[in-house]
Amino acid sequence: MKKFSDAYWNAHYQSGTMGWDVGYVSTPLKNYFDSIKEREIKILIPGAGNAYEVSYLFEKGFRHVNLLDFAPESIVNFKKRQASFPEKQIFCEDFFDHKGSYDLIIEQTFMCSLPPDKRPAYTEKMHQLLKPSGRLLGLLFNHHFEFEGPPYGGTAEEYRKLFEKLFIIEQMEVSKDSIKPRRNRELFFKLLKS
Repeated sequence: MKKFSDAYWNAHYQSGTMGWDVGYVSTPLKNYFDSIKEREIKILIPGAGNAYEVSYLFEKGFRHVNLLDFAPESIVNFKKRQASFPEKQIFCEDFFDHKGSYDLIIEQTFMCSLPPDKRPAYTEKMHQLLKPSGRLLGLLFNHHFEFEGPPYGGTAEEYRKLFEKLFIIEQMEVSKDSIKPRRNRELFFKLLKS
């Protein structure tokens, strides 16, 4: 089975072997979401997987949150939990083919699922999908893994070099409220489209 194909990711969802999936919205993102006052912004969560962040935002009144994942099985899992979620806001497609315009894009274990040589294309696509003054924010692993990924890690220095070409880096620091297994091992970042 080809790595990074929809079949590869579907197999993980079908077998339940999803080590990246904590089973709920991650604490740093939940805390950030709780601080957002404007509920009408248009949000994209690419590589959303089981999409706990999408569920949380939708239940909090964010009616313009959109889910994107190219593994059909992840969409099936989401729909079982969130039957009332609007179908038109679910995209089962490749991120790099997606068309849209968003105020906010959330990164949660998506970039780490891509081969590192795809990171420049990821950064350009994120920039393209954001509206003027749009933001990309979320979590990135703050270390390299000792095995062949995915997931693939990195360092703040590597991420800064990657993002600073197209974004203003408003924040990039070790997350203060990560779950215990990821404590001191992930960065919370916030970027403004430049």
